[in-house]
Amino acid sequence: MPGHALPFAVMTLISALSALPGALMGGWWIALAPAWAGFAVSLLDRALGDGETGLSPATPQARLVWHRRILWTWPALQLALIAGGLWAACRGGHLSTGEGIALMAAIGAVTGPIGITFAHELIHRHNRWERRAGRLLLASVLYGHFETGHLLVHHVHVATPRDPVTARYNEGFWRFFPRVLWGSLAEAWRAERDRLARRGLPPWHRRNPFWQYGAGAAGFLALGFAIGGPAGVGLVALQALVAVFHLELVNYVQHYGLTRLRLPDGRFEPVGPQHSWNVSRRASNWFLINLQRHSDHHGRPDRSFPLLQHHPEETAPQLPAGYPLMCLIATIPPLWRRMMNPRVRAWRRRHYPQVRDWSAAKRGAAVAA
Repeated sequence: MPGHALPFAVMTLISALSALPGALMGGWWIALAPAWAGFAVSLLDRALGDGETGLSPATPQARLVWHRRILWTWPALQLALIAGGLWAACRGGHLSTGEGIALMAAIGAVTGPIGITFAHELIHRHNRWERRAGRLLLASVLYGHFETGHLLVHHVHVATPRDPVTARYNEGFWRFFPRVLWGSLAEAWRAERDRLARRGLPPWHRRNPFWQYGAGAAGFLALGFAIGGPAGVGLVALQALVAVFHLELVNYVQHYGLTRLRLPDGRFEPVGPQHSWNVSRRASNWFLINLQRHSDHHGRPDRSFPLLQHHPEETAPQLPAGYPLMCLIATIPPLWRRMMNPRVRAWRRRHYPQVRDWSAAKRGAAVAA
């Protein structure tokens, strides 16, 4: 198991260290962190190719201790990144104002792709301390409600009109981004309100985790103020905005244009492998701890990342490149549509040849016989 965990550990360590040269020396070194996440991993994908094999799903959790240690290590690394970046930007004296701003934005390019991906893995665990570690990571990017939105909304309503995180066919990212920021918050609040109502409790009851989400965000803003005053608060918020931007880029890519059909009885069909875009590239799967094996994650949300399985093209749609490169392409809507819309139409023909009116499917109308 240590050998299988090693590539994940190496990619995680490089990601953490990618912001260090910029914090120490400023200048163009600040660009190293976003260049690593956005370009270098994609070049490694091209060099290393696909990797479709993995550990057996029957592997005991006791044999995954090295993989879990990677998860346990990251929260401390992320705290060091944020606090160290704030110190360098506000008190180090060797960075200009512009360099300090750029540094915290660059750190957001790490706390988003890596930090929120690790948080996503941790909030799916049943261990209380791992769940708390995931919540801490989300608090550091001021996005605690992602926990509720992901577990109670996205996994239940993925690929339906009820899920704000599922990008609609032909919807450009720059329209998707503001919609998902508000929609994910509103749906998460609604899910917690309804959950408490079923127990006869009001939405402002102390059991509503939004109290913890707010306290966690306030704690990190207070950290920014303690280190850098009002400027430190702004830098923490900037880091969080960049991190959330990266998260929602990934969300946009993962389910773009994919739709579950409503059955005659009014329910939606069960979630299947065909409702998530997948990638089998080695480097980006190491970088994102197998997040790109997304169909298997939706099929078994409690399955640890080293046990996630590859789904072939016959059962699950495949992207032409890893998530890092696809996210870059998604920021250019005409290029994205030219690349992805034909793939969505091919997906429709393969999995739903009986559907003629996809506008009805988009609205959640009854289209399945």
